[in-house]
Order: sequence, then C-alpha cells, then structure tokens
Amino acid sequence: MSRNSPARSLSLRRSVLSVPAINARALEKTHVLDCDAVIFDLEDSVAPEKKDEARANLKAFFAGPALAGKERIIRINALSSGFGLADMELVRALEPDAVLLPKVDEPQDVMAISDMLGDADAAETLRIWAMIETPRGILNSAAIAEFGRTAGSRLDCFVVGLNDLRKETGVLPQPGRTYLVPWLMQVILAVRAYGLDAIDSVFNDFKDADAFEAECAHARAMGFDGKMLIHPAQIESANRHFGPDDAAIREAEEIIAAFADPATDGLNVINSNGRMIERLHLVQAESLVHKSRLIAERKS
Repeated sequence: MSRNSPARSLSLRRSVLSVPAINARALEKTHVLDCDAVIFDLEDSVAPEKKDEARANLKAFFAGPALAGKERIIRINALSSGFGLADMELVRALEPDAVLLPKVDEPQDVMAISDMLGDADAAETLRIWAMIETPRGILNSAAIAEFGRTAGSRLDCFVVGLNDLRKETGVLPQPGRTYLVPWLMQVILAVRAYGLDAIDSVFNDFKDADAFEAECAHARAMGFDGKMLIHPAQIESANRHFGPDDAAIREAEEIIAAFADPATDGLNVINSNGRMIERLHLVQAESLVHKSRLIAERKS
C-alpha cells in the first residue's frame, strides 16, 4: 500500500459527546447541543438484548432531519462480539462521518474495517476512529497510527479509553492521572508523528465540574484535540479549554502575515517581532486560524 494517504480536512473536535443509541430521547436532543461531534454508541452503553432496538433507533434518527454542523460517529461492537457485523451493515447503510472501533489492539483491527468499507464502495469521506483502551493498544499506538498513512486506511482519530485501561492494568483513578500520563503521551506522540487527532478519555463524574475543568486543562496541556464527554453539562467547558484563545489567534494571524510578505519567499525561517519563526509554525498557525473560523461560523 502507498504511504501517501489522502489529506484529511481539519475538523473541530473539542467536545465529542457519547450518546447511547438505545436512548431515543437523548438522540433527538443532540440537534440543539453545542458539541462538535456525537458518538452514537452501540457498544458499552447498550445491553446485548437491546442491540437490535438501538440499531433501529439510529436508523430512524438518521432518516430524520440532518444533524447540522456536527460530526456523526457510530461506535460499533467488536467484530468478534457477534454484534459487529450487524453494526457494520448499519454503518454502510447510514454513511455517518466515521465509525469508531472499540479496543483496537493492532493495525490489523483497523485494516479489517478499512477493507470492509472499501469492498462496499463506501464513500472516502466515511472515516475510521480507533478506541485506544487496552495495554496492547497503547503499546502498538505508533504502529496503528502509522497504518493511518497508508492509502485507503481511512484512519482519522484516536480516542483514549481509560476506564478499560485502568481495569486491565490495575491503575487507580487518582486526580491528575499521574501513572497514566506516560501512556497518554505515548498516544500523543503516535498521532502527531502520523497526522491524526487524539481525543482524551471521558471524565466519569459529570457533577464534579471543578475536577472536570482541571482534567480538560491537563489534557489540553498534553496536546489532546478534545475530550470525549458523557453528559451535555460538560460541553461548554470542553469547548472553552480545547478552543483557541484570543491571544493565540492573534499570534497565529501575525505568523501568517509575516510569511505572506514577499520578502520571505524561499525562506524556511524568518524573524518576526524578535522571534525566530519556522514554516512548521506557519502550518500550525493556519490550522489554528482555520479552526477559529469554524468556531465563528458555528456561532453565527
């Protein structure tokens, strides 16, 4: 396979709300929420005997008014679970923006879904997100992300799942996530090396607003693009922490203006207001300004 995968479009993924597909009322409420993306969950939040009903709920929801301005992601059950094939039939029929794979351990897990979508002639815009939530997933995160560079892989984004990772490793759920940080940073290195996005894990106690604020700030400092959420009350904080602030936008605009000067043609490093700026900073600045414009369009 070629290493030159199609360029991904920049998306807002500050707030990624997970909604149980079994809850028809919660599905309808997503139309009025200010989250950037919605994960329609067919996996952990749906009991085995309710899987068919959850799929029917999603089919009815997608047949209704479009979910404007938000990415739509369907989290399927593992193919080995006995439910995954039926979930994939639904994904092919509904054509969401992405399918989220649970418990991705190795590149072959993503490859299997990529091949299924390719064989079904699914639109290239139907992307793949990967839950990294097992010890093997963490250890293989770089190899999984590297697969995202291959043509046809469709891989766009990692979502960290700490509940399962804690369970499998015995790490306690402590404030600051001290013993989890090395693994979280391993995920960040993998996605940044291969041009993917990374979404931080859910925060389970949605009533503890102060602790959630602290964890959002912590995740943003580590380099995450957004946070997976379990309750609408968490959306505003996530949008604020993972969105660019005014100072950062002004600095980005200054960098873009500096490189727009004809005198910088052919230069990889320039002096701007006493700072040495490289072209890699220009790429970062353009990405930030683009996202700020997407946010402004959402508010208008």
